Amino acid sequence: MKKALIKSAIVLTKKKPEKGLLLTLPNRAGRNKTGEITVRHQGGGVKRRYRIVDFDQKKMDIPAKVFSIEYDPYRTGYIMLLEYADKARLYRLAPEGIKTGDEVVCKEKAEIKKGNRMKLKNIPVGAQVHDIELNPGMGGKMVRSAGSSARVLAHENKYVNLEMPSKEIRKVYEDCFATIGAVSHSEWRYVVIGKAGTSRRKGIRPAVRGSAMSPVDHPHGGGEGRAPVGLKYQKTPWGKPARGVKTRNPRKWTKKMIIQRRIKTKK
Repeated sequence: MKKALIKSAIVLTKKKPEKGLLLTLPNRAGRNKTGEITVRHQGGGVKRRYRIVDFDQKKMDIPAKVFSIEYDPYRTGYIMLLEYADKARLYRLAPEGIKTGDEVVCKEKAEIKKGNRMKLKNIPVGAQVHDIELNPGMGGKMVRSAGSSARVLAHENKYVNLEMPSKEIRKVYEDCFATIGAVSHSEWRYVVIGKAGTSRRKGIRPAVRGSAMSPVDHPHGGGEGRAPVGLKYQKTPWGKPARGVKTRNPRKWTKKMIIQRRIKTKK
């Protein structure tokens, strides 16, 4: 299978990452502090450096120019390096359509322009936003993956109604910050991995089908020859129901913030 060639709408800058904004994270290969595997099928992969991205509002009311647009190995979307008037540099998520030399700002009320960051109460209905705070001052937590964006539906009392990428409609405090536009690199979903070696270099190890295991190793295992799972529904290796099962805690405090659950699409 040939790897699909996807032409990006954003031109990446040919430069090395900003040295003062890099970290080396330990590769734990899916293990916790006691050495137990808590996330399976992880390990190996190419060494990479973590880019420190400003999800908070560290530089308020100070305009910044987009110095470069760069690739981030820890994210699906691209990041942009901002240079402020005091020569300080910070990374932020790059919105779709941003170019080097563009000017952006983070303030309570700003121009409705791609890359500008402001409070939700000052963003008009119908606007696309990303990198959204859950609580004021907490930093961007939601809608941060490549090509994703939420839509402002309404302003009600101290809340703003947002339509999330999953089509879930939820309330967010109006004093929370969000960035105008959608996250860059929307074509990421169309890239074909192509071969097993590419997957291994990403740090993903092979996964064995449950139906190919023995009954003691997986609920799907056993049988003669190539047998189906032998159950009414699929299960995880630990016997819990899988696929299409609600996993959200019904007693979670954020339940009151959800107006409409996401609509499931039939496959």
